[in-house]
This record gives sequence, C-alpha cells and structure tokens, in this order.
Amino acid sequence: MPKDKTPRVKTNPGRFFEDYTVGEVIPHAVPRTISGGERALYHALYPARHALYSSDEFARVCGLPASPVDDLMAFHVVFGKSVPDISLNAVANLGYAEARWLRPVYAGDTLRASSEVIGLKQNSSGKTGVVYVRTTGFNQHGLPVMEFKRWVMVRKRDPEAPAPEAVVPDLAPHVAAEDLVIPAGLDFTQYDFGLAGEPHRLSDYEVGEVIDHVDGVTLEEAEHMMATRLWQNTSKTHFDATPRADGKRLIYGGHVISMARALSFNGLANAQMIAGINAGAHANPCFAGDTVRAWSEVLDKAETRAPGVGAIRLRLVATKGGEPFTLKGEDGKYLPHVLLDLDYWALMPV
Repeated sequence: MPKDKTPRVKTNPGRFFEDYTVGEVIPHAVPRTISGGERALYHALYPARHALYSSDEFARVCGLPASPVDDLMAFHVVFGKSVPDISLNAVANLGYAEARWLRPVYAGDTLRASSEVIGLKQNSSGKTGVVYVRTTGFNQHGLPVMEFKRWVMVRKRDPEAPAPEAVVPDLAPHVAAEDLVIPAGLDFTQYDFGLAGEPHRLSDYEVGEVIDHVDGVTLEEAEHMMATRLWQNTSKTHFDATPRADGKRLIYGGHVISMARALSFNGLANAQMIAGINAGAHANPCFAGDTVRAWSEVLDKAETRAPGVGAIRLRLVATKGGEPFTLKGEDGKYLPHVLLDLDYWALMPV
C-alpha cells in the first residue's frame, strides 16, 4: 500500500450505463483458441446430435474440410468475450437481432471480438438503461466469423446521473434469405439422410407447421455453472446469488438456447447449420430445477445458390411447462412458462 494509505484500484468493477457512448468501439480482451476437447464438452453439456457437427467424414461428404464446431458454441465464445465490457453489470440480456454466421469455426481456430455501441436509452426508473451493441467475432486471420446485435439492461452507477440522449437503432425485422452467407464448398447433393438420423428434407416442411420436439431436460446448477465458466461469461448475475431477492443465480440465456436447439434435433435433425438469427428474446428467467422443453414453428423457406442447400426459417420456443404451443397472452406479453423465443435461419438439404 502506498504511504498515503490510498488503495490503488487495479480491478475491473465493470461498466455501468453512464460509461457508454454511442459510436465507441470496444475491443474485447483474451482471445480464445478452440479445441476438439471443448467441442466434446459442448456435446456433453447438451444432447447435440446434428451430424455435420459430429462427424468429420459426414462434413467432408458435404463439401467442408472437416466438422466445424457447433455454431452456437462459436456464438457463446464470442458472446463471452463481450461480457466483461458490455454486460458485467447487466440486469438481463434482452434480445438479439441481425445475427449472421459468416464462416465456419474449426478446432484450432482462435476467436476474438469487438463491439460497437449503437444505441442507448435510459429506463423510466432512472436506475438502469438499455445498451445496444453490434458485436463481431474474428478468427486468427482477422476474418469475421459472425456478427450480431444485442441489447442489454445495465445498472447505473449513480441513479442521479443525467440521462443521455436516447438513441434506439433501427433493427431489421429479419435477415433476408439472400443475405445469408453459405460456407464455401457446402454441397448437400450427396447428403446421407440415413446417417443424419431423419428423412425429412426442406420440401417436407410447410410454412405454419408446428413441431413438438417431445423431450425435456431438467437443468442442473452444476451444468449451468460449467457452461458459463467454459464460455468465460463473467456476468455477475450468473455467479453471484446475493444481489437477487430470491437468492438464486440466473441460468445463462445461452445455456437455454443451446439446450433448446439440441432438443430440436427430434423433428429437425436435418436443420444443420445455423446461418442467421432474426430475433430473439429471453422471455422469462430460468433457474436450476426447471425442465426445459421445446417446440418449433416453420416461418419461411428459401433457396440458396449452393448445390442441394436450402434455408428454413424457424421459431424455436423453449418452455418450462405450461400449456403446449402457447406463447403470449391477450395483453401481448410472454406467458410465464416461456423461456426463449428465437427466430433463426438454418441450412437444410432441399
């Protein structure tokens, strides 16, 4: 300690709402090299069985050099890089938009990320505000692998601090099918439906069709904590139970997304690569002991320029009980049993 007994602050308390400025670009620390062991652990945490992410040989038949890591695993790594700078003092991560996967991520790749602040809006209570960012993940060659926009509710350090001028970005209602990036070489003309696990191709699905994914998984505290640490997500709300009145740790929203996506294999085994997220909302909090189930609705279908490859737009809903296939009440608000409402594009053989 210095002679004047004044402690020198070297630790990072995290940013608060008043620390952000629209237009600033924030490079995130600690690049992460992805290993095959990390992919195996992802498959241990979730019942992930999509063939393209399970077998190098299956991926090679589909025109890729090897099996990529799961798209959501890469998303969690990039998302986790942004947490210390964006959502360390978050109350909740509120939603996603305009997400695109720009190239596959393979074991051995090193990922880093940066975010641009694209909007700020203080809440009426004066205690919190919403921060909008555009986050981009890059590989070791400096090439972007994904980009997404998200908005998060962040605490204010000083509730009396003046509110910034409100800037709310215009967010596209969805990613246009023609703007989806198809991985170089992807070719589903030799796709093996038997090895993939189901016979259903794009033409077998109808817009408006609802699919019950049947299975459920009860979440455990240990698995959630392992996942949160694995992605180096340091948001306090997932680790520290003391700030919440109920004394519970909030389950990381990405854990719910990955669990629901894995459950969707039963009925959507051939919805292989996630190419984009149009919108997403964590509708209600999730805690250890909740049993997650999932259902999907087909929203749209599209052709792509890649041989044998089509795109299917899906609404993936994760629930913790409640009446099946229900989403919102008459007031337009999510029903209490709805955990996740995710609108995304996946690539599927035509």
